[in-house]
This record gives sequence, C-alpha cells and structure tokens, in this order.
Amino acid sequence: MIEVSQKCIGCGKCVPVCPFAAIQMMEKKAVINEACTLCGACVQICPVEAINIVREESVLKDFSNYKGVWVFVELSEPEDKASAHRAAPAGKPQAEAVIEGARKIKPVTFELLSAGRKLADELGQELCAVVLTDKNRAYEKELGALDADKMYLVENPEFFEYNTDIFSTAITALVNRHKPAVMLYPATIQGRDLAPRVAAALYVGLTADCTGLAIKDGLLLQSRPAFGGNIMADILSPNSRPQMATVRPNVMKISDPVYGKTAVLLREEIKIDKTLRRVKVLERKITREPGALKISDAKIVVSGGRGMKTKEKFKTLEELARLLGGMVGASRAAVDLGFKEKTRQVGQSGTTVSPSIYLAFGISGAVQHIVGMKSSDVIVAINKDPGASIFNVATYGIVGDAHEILPKLIEALKRKG
Repeated sequence: MIEVSQKCIGCGKCVPVCPFAAIQMMEKKAVINEACTLCGACVQICPVEAINIVREESVLKDFSNYKGVWVFVELSEPEDKASAHRAAPAGKPQAEAVIEGARKIKPVTFELLSAGRKLADELGQELCAVVLTDKNRAYEKELGALDADKMYLVENPEFFEYNTDIFSTAITALVNRHKPAVMLYPATIQGRDLAPRVAAALYVGLTADCTGLAIKDGLLLQSRPAFGGNIMADILSPNSRPQMATVRPNVMKISDPVYGKTAVLLREEIKIDKTLRRVKVLERKITREPGALKISDAKIVVSGGRGMKTKEKFKTLEELARLLGGMVGASRAAVDLGFKEKTRQVGQSGTTVSPSIYLAFGISGAVQHIVGMKSSDVIVAINKDPGASIFNVATYGIVGDAHEILPKLIEALKRKG
C-alpha cells in the first residue's frame, strides 16, 4: 500500500509524474486513488519525503495471479547505422531489417526469447516481449518470428534514447499492472542499469549475469558463476514476483525462426512526465574504428592460454586466425601474462563468445573460461594434459603439444588455400 504522511506540503509535484493519473490534490494534500500501481514515481519526486510505499511481507503473498514470462527488448542506439540485413545462422535466410539505419532489436533479445520460450512452455504460460520506443517499427513481426506470443508496446518520444528514470518507471508500472511471473533482461550496459532499478522499486530479488535458466518445481532456477567463477550457484526466488534475472549475451542459443508468426500487439498507455528525467543528454558522440570487429561478433575464434608460454609464440595464433578468417582470443591467464590485451579475454571476467568454431590452444579449461565459450557451435581443444577440463566441453579434443600441432595446421591450411 502507499501512504501520504502529514509532511505533505501540497506542492503538487507528484501529480504530473504519475503514469496512471492516480494522484489528485484535495485540500492541499496529495490523495492517491485505486489506479495506483506502486511504481514509486511519486516517492522519487516528493521533495519532503511525504509519500511512502509500505510493502507486504512477501512470504504471506499469494502469487497465483502472476503469470507469463517477460523479456525486455533492447534496441540499438538511434545513431547505429547497421546494415539492412541482420546476420542469420548458416543455411538460414537473412532476417530483413525494418528500416535502413532504424533502431533494431539487438541479437541478445532473440537469445532471451529463445530461452524464455522454453521456460514459458514448461510453465504452461505465455511468452511476452516488452518494447519501449519512440516509434514502433513492426517489431511484433520480428518478435513473433522468435515465438513471442504477445508484445507490450509503450510509445513515447521520451523513449528515443535510454534513460534510467524514464525506463524504470515505465517497466515498474507495466509489471505492477500485468504481474508477470518471470522477467528477463540482457546483461548489457543498459540491462545491468535498468534491472536493479526495477527490482528495487518492486522490492523483489534479482540474479545478475545468469548463464543458465530452467524451471524447478514451478520456480525459475537461475544459474550463475560464484566465488570468482570457482563454482556455479543455483538460485531460486520463492518469496517474490516477478522472478527477475539478467542473462549474459552469447550464452543462450537462438531458436529457429517461426516464419509467418506475429506477436499479438498490446499498446499500453503510460503517461511519462519529463520531470522524472534527472539526467539530460546534451550531445552524443560515437567513435568507431573503421572495420573494427568485436570478438563477441566473430564467427571463428582462435584462443590461447598459459600453455602458449610466451608472447612471441602466442602470435602464431594470429596467423591461424587470419587463414581461417577469425579473431584471436585469450584466457585470463594469457591476458595476465601480457600475451594479449584485455579486450580479447574470453570468460566470466572478459567477453562471452558464441562462434561457429572455437579453437582452444593450451587452455586448461577453468570454470571462468568455460562459462564464456561453452555455447560455441563446435569446440576444438588442443592440450597435452589428457585430464584438462577443457575436454569436458570440447566437440573434438586433441591430446598433444600445441606448439607442434599449430605449425602443422597452419602449413596444411596454406597448402589448401
């Protein structure tokens, strides 16, 4: 419930910020009606802290009316002039972008929808996507192709670019109105900023950087590395709804598209007041290196570990990567030894990758590294220790000295090419 104390001075600042027009001024005091969804926008704006949300003890709550798996849809930045075609898996038709240079759905959203579809099916509930944007660009077609049942759409010029205050207020209001059982966010810069704000506003738990999701006894089982990546922790949230998690990009496989399916479009009316925005972007400059490619986007990754021994020997991986049309990655140990820069580190504290082919030379396979590459389509491991953990996740394993095998592989590729 929400309470207005005697400290209220009748300033009226809370009235315009309420997304559902649930506040009126009566006898110079704010009065909140039944349209309130406990989004907390008025609490945030009140200058004298006269408005307070009193939360029920979660263990006493009945969660039977919380239904559905929701996925927050992250869009590309407005200035992102991506190509007119989004990359698709080998053998699959290219997914056409809606408008050249328009804000596109980021691939991590499709990963979350694929994972969310499995969760929703097991729960016997609907999979829903949530889109906050300045203008809808037929996103329901793309989301429907990834088997989303519904798309909740909120259109407002304030959603042209991401803002914590604006986005968290809208998401909190939607959750309080429709009560999903599960809500997933990408573990990106935006998702990591948004999810905690929503969790705090809703007074619910949040599991960050998940690498695995499942259903156990009707609850969302959230798996993530813990204690520096030395163990995998399974987390349940039995006493709060929605059960919320951020999920690392490139760890969930994208399902085959359901051609012709369109998500049911549900337009939501939420009033957004500009005064909620405490930070204003005056100018935006984006600098990109021409032709620069992130390791997370590479289709072939050739990685080396401590077993490569020296920086000079590590450089032989560059030649192999060039011949294969891929990029060089490194384990944390290799980065710590100065063999490769931090931007090429694969693993829990580096970048999660999901290429078509991942080649690991001299990498033992610590949990932290495996978390960052185990979703690769094909994993080829070369290590002279037959008991190396990397062989547990490898598609093909070669027990041998990487320094003997690598030159022979390079030579064979040169002869072929």
